[in-house]
Amino acid sequence: MQLGMVGLGRMGGNMAKRLRRGGHEVIGYTRNRAVSDVASLSELVGGLNAPRTVWLMIPAGAPTEQTIQELAGLLQTRDLVVDGGNSNFRDSMRRGAELEKRGLLFVDAGTSGGIWGLEVGYCLMVGGSEEGFRRIEPALKTLAPEDGYAHVGPVGAGHFTKMIHNGIEYAMLQAYGEGFEILEASQFDLDLHRIASLWNHGSVVRSWLLELAERAFARDPDLSQIRGYVEDSGEGRWTVFEAINEDVAAPTIAASLFARFVSRQDDSFAMRVIAALRNEFGGHAVKEK
Repeated sequence: MQLGMVGLGRMGGNMAKRLRRGGHEVIGYTRNRAVSDVASLSELVGGLNAPRTVWLMIPAGAPTEQTIQELAGLLQTRDLVVDGGNSNFRDSMRRGAELEKRGLLFVDAGTSGGIWGLEVGYCLMVGGSEEGFRRIEPALKTLAPEDGYAHVGPVGAGHFTKMIHNGIEYAMLQAYGEGFEILEASQFDLDLHRIASLWNHGSVVRSWLLELAERAFARDPDLSQIRGYVEDSGEGRWTVFEAINEDVAAPTIAASLFARFVSRQDDSFAMRVIAALRNEFGGHAVKEK
């Protein structure tokens, strides 16, 4: 299929590469003219055949809002906008309703896979109409590994599902971080890389995150080059807000969010583990000592 990709950073750029490898025609746009195929959104839209599909992989908030508003003035009836970033699901519901009034389709595609997605594929959680989902399904099949995409519900459901996914991720990272800190602080001279590798063979706590811990400890056994400072990109906060809204107890996810706030004051080993893992799976920046 043919589509326009807005945002060619570490996620959008790799997604465009994977799509092209799969035989799709991708016209990319970014403000960095050195890597952009076109000079403007207007030129991007002009280069697409109707009905057009424009996929956004840009930061949530103002950048996404401004881009969608500009696209709304350029696109025509039955054209489709896909937001693959980490937008708040309530913003996606509002944007979907606004675009529908203009005769445009909107799909929110929660995307997980980080910097590894180019090679192993992305997990895609899609919200929107059946028509919108079917329109982009050829691209989804190329981007995702087997059984790695699903139409999870109407507009907003994709980003809601990804939000909860990231809330769970916060708690999992915190558990690994705390566990390895207890190991590191113990009276025993333990090889954390070896233990991470051991646990990945038959243990009930084996996971891809633990495989990434192996990689991190192999490079830097005591993570001495990383400061235990961990950012939060928003989804964990939103998950806690929604837990409150729905009267659902989520103490573990809430505690993992608050622990990140603590990390900005103290340099703990647990936070160095989490910072290292986020760098491994998502290419998120770390603060070096």
